[in-house]
Amino acid sequence: MIDLLGFERRVAWRFLVEGRVQSLLIVVGVAAGVAVVAFITALITGLQGNTLSKTLGAQAHVTLRTLEDVVLPSRPVKPGEQALPQTQARAQRARSIANWQALVPLLEATPGVAAVSPMVSGAGLAQRGDATQAMALMGVDLDRYDRIVGLRGKIVAGRGLLGPGEAIIGTELAADLGIRVGDRLMLQTGSTSDAARVTALVDLGVRELNRRTVIVPLRAAQSLLGLPGGATTLDLALTDPWQAQALAAELGRRWPYEVESWQQANAQLVSALNAQTVSTTLIRVVVMLVVVLGIASVLVVSVVQKRREIGILRAMGATRGQMLRVFLLQGLIVGAVGSTAGVVLATGLVKGFVSFVRGSDGAPLFVINVPPMLALSVAAVATVCGVLAAVIPARRAAALDPAQAIRM
Repeated sequence: MIDLLGFERRVAWRFLVEGRVQSLLIVVGVAAGVAVVAFITALITGLQGNTLSKTLGAQAHVTLRTLEDVVLPSRPVKPGEQALPQTQARAQRARSIANWQALVPLLEATPGVAAVSPMVSGAGLAQRGDATQAMALMGVDLDRYDRIVGLRGKIVAGRGLLGPGEAIIGTELAADLGIRVGDRLMLQTGSTSDAARVTALVDLGVRELNRRTVIVPLRAAQSLLGLPGGATTLDLALTDPWQAQALAAELGRRWPYEVESWQQANAQLVSALNAQTVSTTLIRVVVMLVVVLGIASVLVVSVVQKRREIGILRAMGATRGQMLRVFLLQGLIVGAVGSTAGVVLATGLVKGFVSFVRGSDGAPLFVINVPPMLALSVAAVATVCGVLAAVIPARRAAALDPAQAIRM
């Protein structure tokens, strides 16, 4: 068997070397196709990862809150009756989740939940001197909330401390109010106000969030918003963010609360990510089809050009199976060499993209690389495509009649 494979390998290599121009062109074509597939996949993966990290870095994977207040009609209208109902929507107010302290350990014990953080949130005004800005007040337990959004990792100035009478604010809000770490500001919600000292400035990755975010201790927000001992939302972080939709549906069936996943809160973003994934898949399929057709066309031409040599080999005792394997081996060699060169080219394209495409601050727009598993999978697919592309030419070569092939 080893001798037979050696014969086939030598003949396949000889055929490729004799048609070196055709072989080189198809190897370059395979390399270009593999490079395009690997680069586009790495680019879209990096872009989606960057988008998701920015989105999920500022919000929970699943949020649980109380249902909205609704006004029900006084009684149902009977058939044949006429009614002129006029129902006005009830103004929504901050309400606490009933018995949320007992609910937290139940959520933490739910499979797939990595962290749970209670929050009291509401609107208000942040004031310093004559400057006033609208704010979104959030009262949190800092250690718990840090496990949800990694808040301490987003601090750009100051320290990640949040004690009584202290606050962490967004960078844009600090700039609007002229505040630095250590300064004090007044927080006002309705008829209640309180002063807080700024311990840190945080960059949440979204300008509008940075412009209105004020984070205070949970008890301080409860006092400012008139919810002593309450929590308006429970934020959940999951081990797998893509399971958020299924978990939200399960929790919504289990308890009478409004449960929202990050996919529901960012429906347009999810649609865009899905469209990107579908587009990338279509590009990969089309490029691989082009590679297959290119290899098949070159090998078909090779069969026509080598008819006489194939006939002589058959007359000297080469079997149909051997000739079949010769051309399959050619497809394997072309696919393997081209895919290896394509992975190297894709790595170079990624390095060039990272080096030359940068943001206004001079830093790369986002992290992009060619992971080993991606390189191996693309190279393996291209190699398999090379073998499949050689099937038809190989069958034609194996079916040639030796006498007719030699006479032609």
